[in-house]
Amino acid sequence: MTKVKMTPSEALVETLVAEGVTTVFGIVGSAYMDALDLFPDAGIRFVSVAHEQAACHAADGLARVTGRPQACIAQNGPGAANFISALVAAYWAHSPVVAIAPETGSMGIGTGGFQELDQMAMFEKQTVYQVRVNRPERMAELTRRCFYMAKNENGPAHLNIPRDYFYGICEDEIYPTARISRGIGSKESIKEAANLLVEAKYPVILAGGGVSQGDALEQVKALAEYLTAPVVNSYLHNDSFPAEHPLAVGPIGYCGSKAAMRTISKADVVIALGSRMGPFGKLPQYDMSYWPEKAKIIQVDVDVKVLGLSLKVDVASCADVKEYTSELLDIVKTLKPGLEENKDRLSDVKNENITWDDELAEWSSSTNKLMHPRRFLKELTAAIPEGSIITTDIGNNSSMINSYLKFNNIRKHISALSWGNCGFAYGAAMGAKIGSPDTPVFAFQGDGAYGISGIAEVMTAVRENIPVIAVVANNLEWGAEKKNHIDYYDNRFVGVDLRENPDYAKLAEVMGAKGYLVDDYNDVHDVVKDAVSSGKPCVINAMIEGGENVLAEPFRRDALNLPVRYLSKYSHLNAKK
Repeated sequence: MTKVKMTPSEALVETLVAEGVTTVFGIVGSAYMDALDLFPDAGIRFVSVAHEQAACHAADGLARVTGRPQACIAQNGPGAANFISALVAAYWAHSPVVAIAPETGSMGIGTGGFQELDQMAMFEKQTVYQVRVNRPERMAELTRRCFYMAKNENGPAHLNIPRDYFYGICEDEIYPTARISRGIGSKESIKEAANLLVEAKYPVILAGGGVSQGDALEQVKALAEYLTAPVVNSYLHNDSFPAEHPLAVGPIGYCGSKAAMRTISKADVVIALGSRMGPFGKLPQYDMSYWPEKAKIIQVDVDVKVLGLSLKVDVASCADVKEYTSELLDIVKTLKPGLEENKDRLSDVKNENITWDDELAEWSSSTNKLMHPRRFLKELTAAIPEGSIITTDIGNNSSMINSYLKFNNIRKHISALSWGNCGFAYGAAMGAKIGSPDTPVFAFQGDGAYGISGIAEVMTAVRENIPVIAVVANNLEWGAEKKNHIDYYDNRFVGVDLRENPDYAKLAEVMGAKGYLVDDYNDVHDVVKDAVSSGKPCVINAMIEGGENVLAEPFRRDALNLPVRYLSKYSHLNAKK
């Protein structure tokens, strides 16, 4: 391929096109306006958001549903700084987001000019790769490298461009980068894993986010069925194994499935496929310490850095989950040909699911005039159409919904994961909807998180015609923290009440969306049906019960203790003003 004369802006935009980018999220800024001017002719849609954090979350949501790197762009300095929280979310989600961050001009770096910030240091710890364009002539090369690293290291990359480097003349060639498979890993390790599994009395598969990212669902199902191995979803990956499968028991972790927790506690061998087995996803729940401490652990992940990181493992493989699982099953079949279905384990899974479903139904049976959150969650998840995409935020209600969310395919549950930043769901939903325009997309948030991002971004959804459905679990409080005040601080409430919330349904209508105020669980089905059929951005303002009766586990039980006070009532701490 011969090199072609072009400007650096053209080199950037042509490389985006070569990498399959058709949408870029951001806020317009003078730093990159020369490249922005080329977007329409290149077939790139620029989605102008209300805040750069939402732009990065939207690129994350789009990347997660498409499985391809996606891009966001910001003005240098304060605009780029607004990417930080969202980029960390993408980092912990192993999501290939390319954050394009122009910076102050090359001759002004270090002089303290207008909107100057050391952006390289700012992004260093939450990217898999970052580079500053050090010559305009290298624009295509270094942009290409960011996409290559994002897709092959499964995480966000940062492209830092001095704003004067968009201009000039360069000669370059434009071509797409390749995705490189990790393959099956070590054959010896696969044989070790196969031997452990065929000798196990109660093998359990932990299906992580890598099952979705690696499109390995069919291979995992085949392995589970041959071994008659129950399958649990890792924390906040409810879509990593189909809920309707007879070997599925749901997610472990905070506010997850008791069936999953009781099941994995029986395991003598656990094979974690595409999971880093993070510490928060294994914490005790419902007064159960369910992680099987004596079980043999097999861990498989494409990222060698996470293998054995959070706990000791017996067999580790750095491998592509799809290719590894297929090879593993072949070896298992060689070791144990014609393995018969284990009816006892199938029966055990069925009984555990029935027991948990009955308990969850009891928890969700409230007929209070003000909707109990669990009754609302039961009605909501029953009303959401099969195959929908649901993005979830952080907080009590966004955690309790983990017990109710059931998916039968991958790339359907898009969550804030272990970064746990409020304000994730709405931006991610916009990106997911652009990536799956024919699929209903719901953004589920509490009223606190919705106030951070959802309100302003409804304007974006209306302006850009992105028909996401926001569901606001509105209890007029920061529910998780209020529960902590109840459990640990004797109902002494500071900063947790949101009593002056507006009617988010009316506010949505003012902004041009459809709004629904729901305070009766009998109306939830009809409201969801109408919102889906409307084809417009919608906001469902669901008024629910808060306070001490929410039946939620204490949030961050691992990090809180009952308070100890030594100062007397005569100290300044107790002085009457």
